[in-house]
Amino acid sequence: MAVLSSPLVLIQSVPPVTRAFTAATIISSAFYGWLCWRGMGAEAARYMTLEPGSGIFAPWMFLTSVFVETTIFEFIASILFVPPSLKYLERLWGGIETIKFIVVSIVASNIIAFGFNWIEFMATGNAELFLYGMHYHGQMALQIAILVAFTQLIPEHKVQVMGVLSARVKTLPMAYLTLSTVLCFVGLQCPWIIIQFGWFVGWIYLRFYKKNSGDSVGGADTYGDHSDTFSLISWFPPFMHYPLTLLGNFVYSLATRFHLIPKSSDLEGAYTQVPGSARAEAERRR
Repeated sequence: MAVLSSPLVLIQSVPPVTRAFTAATIISSAFYGWLCWRGMGAEAARYMTLEPGSGIFAPWMFLTSVFVETTIFEFIASILFVPPSLKYLERLWGGIETIKFIVVSIVASNIIAFGFNWIEFMATGNAELFLYGMHYHGQMALQIAILVAFTQLIPEHKVQVMGVLSARVKTLPMAYLTLSTVLCFVGLQCPWIIIQFGWFVGWIYLRFYKKNSGDSVGGADTYGDHSDTFSLISWFPPFMHYPLTLLGNFVYSLATRFHLIPKSSDLEGAYTQVPGSARAEAERRR
């Protein structure tokens, strides 16, 4: 009985959002694999992943395709990394903010990928490749968005792989982004380009939109993280800082003018508006 109760205790110790997300990933990926085993791989890809040519007629795929990993290697990578990471974030942020983070990271990244493929189709006329030959799926966009969140929260923390490779958390997003860029250049656009979009979407959301409930003085809700250590230029080498600053300021002024950014995300007084305990811990680690 104790042997049976141990897995149940372990499962019950996992926060609800992480538990549901993990279960959906296991069930959806297993069902996809079963369909492929039964010789219905083409149908599974069409109805369980995001196909740019038909995605407009199945808008739920912009979200639900995240639960489908099409290879055993992708599945293992996601199961080993995403649930423990979401468990950490859910305990820090709470369930609602974790759901928002997941949905925004996945849906926005898939929308960008969808639009990008349509632009490629209009430029080349190759519908077979860009509209019906690529199927976006899995959790790569969420993986890099999580790495961006860890860079915000625990940038100096060191991780080790099998006791051999060691790296600071803040270096991991760009390493993953570099891998994505290389693989895209050699012709593996799908699904690797989604990492590019996931990085940018994750940063935008955490920089300007993530709600920080009651952490500021007076208990008012604030949004985003405007510390210099989490700015856009902090991701890039110094020679790119000046042009990126000009571009960023221009885009920010337009976004502010059209009220696309929450009021408390204004750069004025930004240091008084960042989350209290979590932000202070992150700054201490930096």
